[in-house]
Amino acid sequence: MSDQPYQGGPYEGYDPYQQQPAPQDWPGHDPYAQPGGYDPQSTQQWQGRTWETQTHAPVQSPMQAQGAETAYLPQHQYQQPPQAQPYADPQQAQYAAQPQQPQPQPQPAMAQAQAQAPESESAPAYGPATLSGNARITDAQRARLEGRSPIIDPGMQPALLTALLGLLLAATAPVASYALAVPLVLLQAVTAAGWFRLNGMWPARQGIALAFLGGLTADVAVLAAGRDHAPVAILGPLGVWVLLSLVLQLRSHASPDERMYGLMATVASTALTVLATGYLAADAHAVSVGAAAVAVAVLARALPLPTPASVVVAVLAAAGAGIAVGGMTGLGAKGALLGGAAGVCALIGHRVAAYDYPSRFVHFTAGVALPLSAAAPVVWVLGRTLG
Repeated sequence: MSDQPYQGGPYEGYDPYQQQPAPQDWPGHDPYAQPGGYDPQSTQQWQGRTWETQTHAPVQSPMQAQGAETAYLPQHQYQQPPQAQPYADPQQAQYAAQPQQPQPQPQPAMAQAQAQAPESESAPAYGPATLSGNARITDAQRARLEGRSPIIDPGMQPALLTALLGLLLAATAPVASYALAVPLVLLQAVTAAGWFRLNGMWPARQGIALAFLGGLTADVAVLAAGRDHAPVAILGPLGVWVLLSLVLQLRSHASPDERMYGLMATVASTALTVLATGYLAADAHAVSVGAAAVAVAVLARALPLPTPASVVVAVLAAAGAGIAVGGMTGLGAKGALLGGAAGVCALIGHRVAAYDYPSRFVHFTAGVALPLSAAAPVVWVLGRTLG
């Protein structure tokens, strides 16, 4: 192709590869042409039907549009094409008169796959994607789904162990404080382990050891300070151990929810273990009455009776044991009030140990220790008040 401007001459038909005359020589003047005659750098411009998209893409000729029928184009909202201008060549008008072929729209890969091979009704339904997997259904949730109660009482065997431990406390209390400390330490160890297992946290060696050490510290403080200074000797270690539990949980690398759950379990276990020292701080006669009442109440609660009836029988049996042991120790009728209050606390601990479909290990730890540990503060306070 020559770069020289057009020198004139007769028009010999349309040739798309030859230079065209200046726009002003055409039948319809193009307002976009450059003034001053023919532009040597411009090429043939189609005057056919064109359209503008919202993204201002370059205008394609009909031949280019037909060649790209298999290409995926984004969806656009097209504007109304302008009115066609007269054409200087019949072939150009023929191209412009051809109807535009509809362009295929792209479909997502998932939609294409479903259109080609739709899923059957028997396909498994999957849950949402997770990073750690779905949590295993607990025994309590399974019991609820099956229509069973998630509350299971410990039974007679744990009740017998509770009664044995209570009788040991009642028998060693009048002997000496150091003799009472032996069954008390056993009670504190079972309390710490049982509470963590009751909350589904096992093995939790650090939490169990921390709660148990808190109870031992309170025991040593009461033995060293004496029963007259027992409130300070018990509440002081309790506050220190709660602060220590908070610091240890803050240093944990677990998730915030797990750290909060562990903190609550550690604080509750430490509190129960330390408050069990109340047997060591209470009057010896009050310890004998309260421990004997707990033993009788738990045995009565384990009898095969309806729940409301067994609760009433257990409270009445605890009050009767309080009267009997109170008569032997000098408390007299006051033992009935102390025994009944201790029996109520024992039933609360028994009920907590039966919560949420517990395992056999929970029954033989929390089910044994919680009735006695829950009654310790009442025995301590009422023993000082009534004595």
